[in-house]
Amino acid sequence: MGSASAAAVKDEAAAEESGGGGAGGDAKKDTGPFREGEKVLAYHGPLIYEAKIQKTEFRKEWKYFVHYLGWSKTWDEWVGSERLMKLTEPNLEKQRKLFKTQQSSRSRVPAGKQKGLHEKEEGKQQQQQQQQQQQQEPPKPAVTRGKKRKSDAVSSAEVKDAAAAEEPEQVLKIVLPGTLKKQLVDDWEFVTHMGKMIELPRNPTADQILKKYIESKTKRDGVVEDALMEVLNGLRTYFDKALPAMLLYPQERAQFATAIPPGSNANPSTIYGAEHFLRLFVKLPELLVYTNMEQEALVHLQQKLTDFLKFLQKNQTSFFLSSYG
Repeated sequence: MGSASAAAVKDEAAAEESGGGGAGGDAKKDTGPFREGEKVLAYHGPLIYEAKIQKTEFRKEWKYFVHYLGWSKTWDEWVGSERLMKLTEPNLEKQRKLFKTQQSSRSRVPAGKQKGLHEKEEGKQQQQQQQQQQQQEPPKPAVTRGKKRKSDAVSSAEVKDAAAAEEPEQVLKIVLPGTLKKQLVDDWEFVTHMGKMIELPRNPTADQILKKYIESKTKRDGVVEDALMEVLNGLRTYFDKALPAMLLYPQERAQFATAIPPGSNANPSTIYGAEHFLRLFVKLPELLVYTNMEQEALVHLQQKLTDFLKFLQKNQTSFFLSSYG
């Protein structure tokens, strides 16, 4: 994969000093192609992220416990060497190109119709049936399955057809309150059917909503535990990264380019509000198909997300718009 970057070389040197000692010390511990403490690039789903190796273990083949830099520890996981690359400039360029390619491909596919190649014909038929039933049935909680991330934003199919979907092991189950499910359906109809847009910046923004939740928890419990803060910070980071890649309908992309032009340091969480933030919770179960989180960690994460959704529901009239401009 090419020579290691300066950062990776420095990390390897530090690892040798801490683990080996001077002359006459033990031989370097064999950890396969990557070392503990080394910064690497790691595939997570269809994209590549910077990560740091925390632990190594040999289980018929080398496995590495990685922490994604800039993300909550909630996303830490064991991965195989096939998902890792050295932190080199050519690989960083590959990371950038992959992200741009995904953004470009999503912008060309209508919301709710992008499928894997093997699902194409079946997906068209299911989409037609679901649209015919939309006015007759209430939406069902959105937990989707698949090895590819779906189309932009939240399709009507995701809001309605999750109950019959086959779930992979350890998938996160997020049950949206009924009023929030209706909010998603209204959101979809406003944007895709009526051509309405949400005026930006929103008030409150997603960032302000998270701060209000922290204030509420502090007032109720007296303190906010570190584990909860990690989850909330992770949600904010995930929202900032996911919004341009998968939380926008095609009709909203021009508005995004105006609100956050190329080269801007603004984060979506400081501009977009509850309407777009809620779309993230529909996508989370699908995104977590690509993680290897421990079951206990998933249960704790689910409890915290459920409590936050109850907070959104309680404040729905003040956080969400009843109609779009």
